[in-house]
Amino acid sequence: MATPLTADRLFKALRDEGLTVIEHRSWRTNNRNHKGPWGPMHGVMIHHTVTSGTANSVELCYNGHSALPGPLCHGVIAKDGTVHLVGNGRTNHAGLGDGDVLRAVAAEAKTLPVDNEANTDGNRHFYGFECVNLGDGKDPWPAVQLEAIERAAAALCRVHGWSQRSVIGHLEWQPGKIDPRGFTMNSMRDRIGKRLAPDPAPTKPPATKPPTPTMPTPPKQPVVDLSKLIAAARSNPKATGTPVTYAGVRIVEAALVDAGYLTKPLLDGHFGTATVTAYSRWQKSKAGGGYKGAAADGIPGKDSLTRLGKKYGFTVTP
Repeated sequence: MATPLTADRLFKALRDEGLTVIEHRSWRTNNRNHKGPWGPMHGVMIHHTVTSGTANSVELCYNGHSALPGPLCHGVIAKDGTVHLVGNGRTNHAGLGDGDVLRAVAAEAKTLPVDNEANTDGNRHFYGFECVNLGDGKDPWPAVQLEAIERAAAALCRVHGWSQRSVIGHLEWQPGKIDPRGFTMNSMRDRIGKRLAPDPAPTKPPATKPPTPTMPTPPKQPVVDLSKLIAAARSNPKATGTPVTYAGVRIVEAALVDAGYLTKPLLDGHFGTATVTAYSRWQKSKAGGGYKGAAADGIPGKDSLTRLGKKYGFTVTP
């Protein structure tokens, strides 16, 4: 888990890794942050563009198209190895993918589970690089482009303290996807791992043995106290202003935003009438339990809240 990089830090990380980086138009403010949360970050995702030519590929990834608004990634890696930055913040590159895969990436597991579900927002948690290639299995991947993919992914892993296991392909995240096609992600992770490895020890061993590096501790999911949440839901609609009566309200509201039942400007920690209405819609949904009548009154219950937490990344205590 990591805080998203600022535009300046993203640019510097790529340059420090030896890449040629081009800032395309107003990439620093080009994002989809109004559509949902951005972060915390868990990894880097690699794609192919299904296009040819640098200029039109970069412009497409900056603007998007009628079916999918841009930006479509954070950086476009051209055939010549140049990285063109087109977005900073939430971008439309990952879509919904498998929550089990996200948990494995966050824990930097040695193997990834099969991506057989599309239940988790990947745009929130992954940096994305689109690599110019037709994706037909025939279009070649120049050595300089593969090295740029290696360097770009390693740059973000290095600055966040991640290993190569935090880098995945789109085909490992979302069912039915095939990108990137033309090289394997295992081979790319091997390359990234070698780049991130410390310099070889000198021929003569040092006097003291260096400590064994430890793997990062997997991030813990946030916890929501059901009784405190219910108290907030019952008292907040009557309160004036927008008092934050219980910090867990923000966690639940963020999940309701991800589910599409609450608009982002109302994510304020106040379980007011808008949040009650949004939660009622969740209770009535199939995913929320399909409750009806008084059982879908917008006051959280253990079953509906547990379902929300399982889908959007938090746990529930009584």
